[in-house]
Amino acid sequence: MKKDYVIGIDFGSDSVRAVVVDVTNGATVGSDFCEYERWMKKLYCDPSRNMFRQHPLDYLEAFVKCVRGALKDAGEDAGSFVRGIGVDTTGSTPCPVDKDGTPLALLPEFAENPNAMFYLWKDHTAIEEAKEINAVFSNFGGEDYLRFQGTYASEWWWAKILHGSRADERVKEKAYAWVEHCDWIPALLTGNTDPNTMYRCSCAAGHKALWHSDFGGLPTMKCLNEVDPYLAYVAKHYAKVPQVSTHQVGVITKEWAERLGINEQVIVGGSSLDAHAGAVGAGVRPNVLVKVIGTSTVDMLVHKRESLRGRDLHDSCGQAENSILPGYVGMEASQAAFGDLCTWYRNLLMWPAGTLINETELIEDSTKKALIKEIRERMLDRITQEALNAEEDSELTVIDWFNGRRYPMINETVKGGMYGLTLGTDAVELFKGILQAAVFGSRRIIDSFVSRGIQIDEIITVGGIPKKSPLIMQMLADAMKRPIKVSNLTQACAQGSAMYAAVAAGFYQDLEEAQAHMNVGFMKIYMPEEKNFEKYDRLYCQYLKVGRHFEEIQAARNGG
Repeated sequence: MKKDYVIGIDFGSDSVRAVVVDVTNGATVGSDFCEYERWMKKLYCDPSRNMFRQHPLDYLEAFVKCVRGALKDAGEDAGSFVRGIGVDTTGSTPCPVDKDGTPLALLPEFAENPNAMFYLWKDHTAIEEAKEINAVFSNFGGEDYLRFQGTYASEWWWAKILHGSRADERVKEKAYAWVEHCDWIPALLTGNTDPNTMYRCSCAAGHKALWHSDFGGLPTMKCLNEVDPYLAYVAKHYAKVPQVSTHQVGVITKEWAERLGINEQVIVGGSSLDAHAGAVGAGVRPNVLVKVIGTSTVDMLVHKRESLRGRDLHDSCGQAENSILPGYVGMEASQAAFGDLCTWYRNLLMWPAGTLINETELIEDSTKKALIKEIRERMLDRITQEALNAEEDSELTVIDWFNGRRYPMINETVKGGMYGLTLGTDAVELFKGILQAAVFGSRRIIDSFVSRGIQIDEIITVGGIPKKSPLIMQMLADAMKRPIKVSNLTQACAQGSAMYAAVAAGFYQDLEEAQAHMNVGFMKIYMPEEKNFEKYDRLYCQYLKVGRHFEEIQAARNGG
């Protein structure tokens, strides 16, 4: 019996996931995931400095193990039926490389140097460098290089490169170029890692490096040189015109076919940033917003270029050509913290339990560990259940900028906060207030789109939270006054990457056709309850007022 499979790879923050997908109907026939060993040990990171680095060996080792696990799950000889492979990764997650395109951390002299590794998307060590870039890019010779992205963030390409070059002179001297994680993997699989000719994906190029046809490519050498000559040096080795996610990068090398356990005729497709692949997997199309909800959120839309001309969207979202669906302008907004807020709250509540249980002499060590683990695993589920059963809704106002604010109006210096605490505020009420803050941050993004004339007919959500939290999903539906659909996909990002592979391998003409055959529908639709509209409107107005006040306080502290 003839079988045609494609593999979708999703490199996340903590682990890599692989799905083996039947190209004819999108069904997952095998899957696996593997955590990054060094990352899970918290190596090469310093949260107090917002420094988060990942070793390239973590990616390679987890990748091989994960793909082989997924193929084993798919059944005997599954590797012989694989026709294509596609990839997504976090981003902007760049790494310094030598002339051969080898990450410096894979060289013996840099093996334990965090500055020579991949700078994970949430690394915020480049805040000061981002300020310098904003000052120059926003008006250089009359050109605004930020008009399609808004404020340039410390999480992005040029800021991280600038910071890395200044933080470590040895890295700067050795680094011939810098490469995004999402570009490195397809290049590695096809054997062309030369920075001058390797694959560069249009998604990362447009959203993070500011590549745009209106500029004729990247910001000019003169502009980059004005910030720092090293940026112009890096740009000289970014000569390849970016390609779409469905681009046929090449055929897998013999070495990598053997390492992964697949045949040597496999086509390597292009790549994208992870959330964008999730949007594709979930069914993004014009006027349909896909919201990936996890530790943070990403909200994505696509529109034809001509329909966006004349609209000022730089405060509302980032725009890039061919970034989500080839042939469209991809629009991306996001929240810097969503699930992270819940994790923070759990960790806060766990401190007395973890500390005091560990110190007690009343129980054995093995029981201590088991008890702490059980409390940690059950805490959020239990407090969510209590919140669902609570008769009164929280009037507490929490501002969700715990990790700064992305969209609308990017501001990485603002902080989260709470207003309305009383001696009667309990753990459940505070939890509901935190969830409301996350939901209102999402509404603020939607309102920003709508107020600028962007039509949204449908909202689809993907990720762990939509599947696990009916409380949050119903709050979203009520606060936005819109139905909220939850994708049936468990691995939406990997599914999107599998669609890239299906098109690159020639099974479908474009992603729209691939979506029609490989999308697996919805698990649930949350309908808005009109009885809650007035309440959420009132609480949302309070959220906006308190947020403005907190921002004024922060500006005063910063001397603004």
